Amino acid sequence: MPFDAIFMTALAGELRDKLVGGKVDKLYQPARDEAVLHMRAGRDNVRLLLSASPAHPRAQLTKVPRENPETPPMFCMLLRKHFTGARLLELTQPSMERLLDFRFETLDELGDRVERRLVLECIGRKSNLIMLDGAGRITDCMRRADGDLSAKRPVMPGLFYAPPEPTGRLDPAAMPQDELRTFVLANAPEGDGQEKWLLDSFNGLSPLIARELVFQGEGSGEGLADRLARLMSRVRAGDFTPTVLVRDGKPLDFTFMPVLQYGPGVELKRCPTFSAMLDDFYEQKEAQERVKQRGQDFIRSVTQARNRTAKKIANQEGDLARSADREKLRRFGDIITTNFYQMGRGEAMLRAQDYYDPEGREVEIPLDPLLTPQQNAAKYYKDYKKAQKAEEMLTIQLEKNRAELDYLDSVLEMIRLSEGDRDLQEIRQELMDNGYLKQHRKKMTAKGKVKVVHAKPMEFKSSTGLTILVGKNNSQNDRLTLRDADKRDLWLHAQKLHGSHVILKTGGAEPDERSLTEAAMLAAWFSQGRESGQVPVDYTPVKVVKKPAGAKPGYVIYNTYRTVYVTPREELVKGLRTGRGT
Repeated sequence: MPFDAIFMTALAGELRDKLVGGKVDKLYQPARDEAVLHMRAGRDNVRLLLSASPAHPRAQLTKVPRENPETPPMFCMLLRKHFTGARLLELTQPSMERLLDFRFETLDELGDRVERRLVLECIGRKSNLIMLDGAGRITDCMRRADGDLSAKRPVMPGLFYAPPEPTGRLDPAAMPQDELRTFVLANAPEGDGQEKWLLDSFNGLSPLIARELVFQGEGSGEGLADRLARLMSRVRAGDFTPTVLVRDGKPLDFTFMPVLQYGPGVELKRCPTFSAMLDDFYEQKEAQERVKQRGQDFIRSVTQARNRTAKKIANQEGDLARSADREKLRRFGDIITTNFYQMGRGEAMLRAQDYYDPEGREVEIPLDPLLTPQQNAAKYYKDYKKAQKAEEMLTIQLEKNRAELDYLDSVLEMIRLSEGDRDLQEIRQELMDNGYLKQHRKKMTAKGKVKVVHAKPMEFKSSTGLTILVGKNNSQNDRLTLRDADKRDLWLHAQKLHGSHVILKTGGAEPDERSLTEAAMLAAWFSQGRESGQVPVDYTPVKVVKKPAGAKPGYVIYNTYRTVYVTPREELVKGLRTGRGT
């Protein structure tokens, strides 16, 4: 993603206009490499995300909910100690560097006014968030680097902060227009190699922007010089446009200016702010990454159990198909019995008329030469009984294993829908309760009771104000449908697909058509049918939804229902979501 220095310049301008003078109310650390500052800026309450993620480092205002750990990390505790109540005095960025310096004023332990700083370095795998005191000494940082790891630039508490080592490349924004043009004309190659030359020569350019400059310059040195000079004029003027590149309806990339290199196959979508654009772009991507990281232990266990069960089903289906031919064994026994008079001991084959064949054709029946004719007939009857019993057992086992496979597929789908640690903990507990994971020592409350983790379902409001609740895992689906929902509410679920239970709160009244459609869209979105154009969604009163005795979590049955067909849309899901606090 092109989170280059120019993009950071655009973002810094947006944050500066909104935050300077604002006061920090609360601080959280939802992930190891993320901090969220709740700030009062003017009349608005906003949340500033500072991410030192190696994959997606950035600073932005955010509205995306993030689940916080029950016990704040030590770095978070230090942030709260030094920055709660602090007022932002200044936000600076060294020219064409991916670094933001937030300078705050706050009170120390003695009540004296002091300055403190937060420095966010967005430099790939070395990204960091660093706390500094008024003298520029490091209080702490998200990623410590001692002399053994970084001899040139150690980053450790107690040391004075030093900015990242210079790259040796030129700062195009600091060069006068004529000087910049002259340098490009004198040094840039013609045609191939211009993109690499730009990246090797200048700070602050991403590969996307370098390619765009070459594309618009049409491969000539004159065109390249002109386009680079124009770009730097835009940077100095603060002329930026939050733009998402969309291909086949999905976001491909983002940038601060229109990009034409992809042609008509890529749509340019303008966004209201850079922060809103980043929220939309990263929300689902980062949620999936967090779930994959935090739940990888039991995701692997569930996947292995699922694959074992699928293989077992395939083998049993093969055995069942073979047992279906058991009638032939009984017929062979009957034919042997009727032909005892012409058989002798030691024969390996009986050729006789098949009186079960409408045309009376002959059939060849293999025999065991060591057995008498009577024993050969008895063996065929015995094999027939065995196949008959095997069919009964296989039918029972297949039904059980197919239910287990269905359950494990639903667990994998619910993991995909998880939004944070509480959701994953609930799924982990569900898997332990059902024997798929080893039981861990259960956490106890201060009163000595077992601590039970219950995540809340997702809450939405329809366009007409009705509450819609969406379960995020099988245990939660059970609670939502069978315990919490009013029996007069409507229950919705994507037809014959794994997905969430959805409750439309009606209080017994007839819901309006729009609310029903929106609830159905949520049921389709939070299911395996998310990518489909048309998803059938069943709906029925909660009172008719039942759970069979002994059924797996999340499994219910219903006989009376109606079906509506909807197309799931991400914009609608985001627009209806409520309770998006950190």
